[in-house]
Amino acid sequence: MTDKPDFDLVVIGAGTAGTGVARTAAAASWRTAIVDTLPYGGTCVLRGCDPKKMLVAVTEGIDWADNMSGKGLVAGNNSIDWSEMMAFKRTFTDRMPSAIEGGLQKAGITTLHGDAKFTAMSTLEVDGKPVTSRYFHIATGARPMTLGIPGEDLVITSTEFLELTEKPARIAFVGGGFIAMEFAHISKRAGANEVTVMQRGKHPLVQFDPDLVELVMDATRALQIDLQCEAKVQAIEKSGVDLVVRYEAPDGQKSVTCDLVVHAAGRVPNIDNLNLDAIGVESSRRGISVSKYMRSTSNANVFAAGDCADSGPNLTPVSANEARIAGKNLLAGKDVREIKYPPIPSVVFTLPPVAMVGLSEEAARAQGLKFDVKFQKTDSWYSSMRVGATHAAFKVLVEQETGQILGAHVIGPGAEEQINLFAMAMGAGLSANQIKGLIFAYPSYASDLGSMV
Repeated sequence: MTDKPDFDLVVIGAGTAGTGVARTAAAASWRTAIVDTLPYGGTCVLRGCDPKKMLVAVTEGIDWADNMSGKGLVAGNNSIDWSEMMAFKRTFTDRMPSAIEGGLQKAGITTLHGDAKFTAMSTLEVDGKPVTSRYFHIATGARPMTLGIPGEDLVITSTEFLELTEKPARIAFVGGGFIAMEFAHISKRAGANEVTVMQRGKHPLVQFDPDLVELVMDATRALQIDLQCEAKVQAIEKSGVDLVVRYEAPDGQKSVTCDLVVHAAGRVPNIDNLNLDAIGVESSRRGISVSKYMRSTSNANVFAAGDCADSGPNLTPVSANEARIAGKNLLAGKDVREIKYPPIPSVVFTLPPVAMVGLSEEAARAQGLKFDVKFQKTDSWYSSMRVGATHAAFKVLVEQETGQILGAHVIGPGAEEQINLFAMAMGAGLSANQIKGLIFAYPSYASDLGSMV
């Protein structure tokens, strides 16, 4: 290309992994554009973490009333108005796209809309219009994986679930990860009559500690959610106004009849339609191949971050950190800052929430590490008793020689904040004895940490 390109940088994807890089470049007076096929904000803000947690917040009211029943709390009609709950969610999501896009424009960034695909080494086509740039940063996130079963077109995604205007009476989830378990809990507490989760493996939430997942399963079944494990979904069929999900279970062929089926079987990098071959960008099933500098391993003028890259865990804070590194190396014109992942906490916002950071017990043993396992159910602890929690526990792995925390796993009230403190302690290199020596406000969930190590 001999003519001056239209931009110094074009960012594809207006979510967490994209907007930060665009702002960094624009602040350095780079001619910057950003493009997205969907409203600006990305999955977390519009279709994932944030709207989901608003629904969880509403259902916490039901959980609280149930737990405090007979303990002095006299509640009225403990029910949820689905349409009002969704309207509450929209008080956040409806305003975010224009606020984010307006902020980008104010920063001097050209905002574009449309389907994007590469057509030449320095050219991106946006709805048929060519846009040229010196550099590209790809942050297109992930999409629901293809199920490859008959009737897949009858299934809705988590995005569509979050836009439902009416409460589903009978709902089935294909898969047993974050989406299935969180949305199943939301649906049941919101008044759905029948909720079914069909997980292919022996237990849901395979990334989390099996002993704690057992408690999640107990809590889930206590809600009268039908949790089917080792259930291989084979087909989805229409039967009048009903949907029928046919699956193979250890004891034979089974089916569940419902009004709605939600895809919750995992996500894959959203890069299929970018035509990456046109710019020589290599990728795998895990996403765009990037170096530790977030630069494409096959095209030095292309960067990628977040769920579309073969980098760290697919979590929003990780995407933000990767974008920060990509932005620094873009501006430097060379690789000056490499990505380093601190201990990364992860939480499933069921009620109770379950959380983890660091190594699992299985992974620590596979590495040949010598450690003590601190495992205890805590439903009898004061912090659980005072809020009526019946499913609570922790498992902490403490290295024998150093006293370092190798991994922490928590379920119960406050778990989402306790795990952040464990992550901070692990990142700072605090030993179990040093954690015991910390003084926290009491009574609080944080004050339990010293008793967990």
